[in-house]
Amino acid sequence: MDNKDQQIIRALQRNGRMTNQDLAAEVNLSPSPCLRRLKLLEQNGVITGYSANIDAEAYGLPVTVFVHVKLESHTEATVQQFEADITRVDQVLDCFVMTGTSDYLLRVVVADLSDYENFVRRKLHSVGSIASIDSSFVYGVVKKTNVFPTIG
Repeated sequence: MDNKDQQIIRALQRNGRMTNQDLAAEVNLSPSPCLRRLKLLEQNGVITGYSANIDAEAYGLPVTVFVHVKLESHTEATVQQFEADITRVDQVLDCFVMTGTSDYLLRVVVADLSDYENFVRRKLHSVGSIASIDSSFVYGVVKKTNVFPTIG
């Protein structure tokens, strides 16, 4: 991947609905080579898909919670079961494997505190093998972007 590919990616991260004509102009390529590069990025799995960025509050899920999860044990079976179960929980948008005091960091969206309580009691506790849960509620956003920084 070269600098031009990275420019294409950053442009699409800013506006995934732009036409190839607009994309080519933004990255200073003619349309045909730009489209060839784009198709290669898709075929090689660099671009994994396209989606819309949605305002969670307008959708009806205004509460974002970062949940630190620590497992009771770290056997292969426990880890595999936790990861398989957590991928099926709709409220969990992201699940990261972590270093440090937590094993996982979840990004969860819910409608309100009551909805979060139901999530913990009915969804998270049913996953099993969890030693501890530490929740941090988001009450403001300073920066949120999907655009990667320029490399180099």
